[in-house]
Amino acid sequence: MKNPSFWISLLVAILSSIVLFRFQDIIYDTITTHSAPILSHLFPITTNTTTAATSPPTNTTMSLSRAIRKVFLAVEQSEGAGARVRRSIGTPQLRNFSPFLMLDHFHIAPGAGFPDHPHRGQETITYLISGGVDHEDFAGNRGTIGPGDLQFMTAGRGIVHAEMPVQNADGAENIGLQLWVDLPKALKMVEPRYRDLKAEEVPVVEKDGVKIKVISGRSQGVDSVKDLAYTPVWILDVEVKPGRSVVQELPEGWNAFGYVLEGEVLVGDKGAQTVVERFHNVVFEQEGQVVKIEVDAGAEGPGRVVLVAGTPLDQKVVQYGPFVLNSQEEVYQAFEDYQGFKNGFERAKGWESEIGKTMIR
Repeated sequence: MKNPSFWISLLVAILSSIVLFRFQDIIYDTITTHSAPILSHLFPITTNTTTAATSPPTNTTMSLSRAIRKVFLAVEQSEGAGARVRRSIGTPQLRNFSPFLMLDHFHIAPGAGFPDHPHRGQETITYLISGGVDHEDFAGNRGTIGPGDLQFMTAGRGIVHAEMPVQNADGAENIGLQLWVDLPKALKMVEPRYRDLKAEEVPVVEKDGVKIKVISGRSQGVDSVKDLAYTPVWILDVEVKPGRSVVQELPEGWNAFGYVLEGEVLVGDKGAQTVVERFHNVVFEQEGQVVKIEVDAGAEGPGRVVLVAGTPLDQKVVQYGPFVLNSQEEVYQAFEDYQGFKNGFERAKGWESEIGKTMIR
């Protein structure tokens, strides 16, 4: 174990930068042990073990509808520096729904945002609904995504970046979704990478009052762009007009959920439907091949659901804020690497983003 002065200096450094991290809620499901280093008694680490599905993902002509495991409201909370988010996955309601670590429906006003902060061990998928978000990292990567655009970022062994809102002329907020996806253990330390997906690259299916943006995966015989992320994930933006319905096939054995962006929808088989309102997350059981979504004929407007499915990973999840690894020791090592500018964080030394300086302090 390192000498006490090392841990004291590391603790001071962590406390000085903690407000810049995009923290997942860390007040529950914690572990501490007498043999763990001192940090485990000061900062809780979340842990979870998941088991992969026994059946491989397959497309099938069977039509067993998935049952609903639970439905719950994504409660709004503060996050980052002045941003507001509705977090569903990554709360006591739904913790580490493998491979998903967190889902935020964010609203970022001008002057707020997520200035310089690190990541290791996960992928993030950002889907912009309206406005724009600028991105910059310590490797010199920069860019902006606009309405309907996505960014797939693999943090891998380490990245430090900033995500800041575009300053809209009318002062409007920048709105979108950000999904954190776990990386398989063997890929935790890959080199960071990005894949921007522009709105015009996303295939769109429109039929019988249903519009589906096939961001990742397959819908109604239409395939998405390939090789977007390391961990296999399907993402479908589904809009259903009043009086219409859709049956969407999902890979069997994958974990799946739907987040309602607009209106309200009826989920399930006729006669056994569940009403799911705006800002609610509906979580499905693994068994079954399809999900059925309908909007009541008397509804004031369409219902819009972002359907997401992913392959469960057979591995332990140990997370502290922006670091997602497979053991406590690996998390402590991530802090040491970040503080010491090594093992992937070399370029963090002396680096400061330009876009982070735009935040109103």
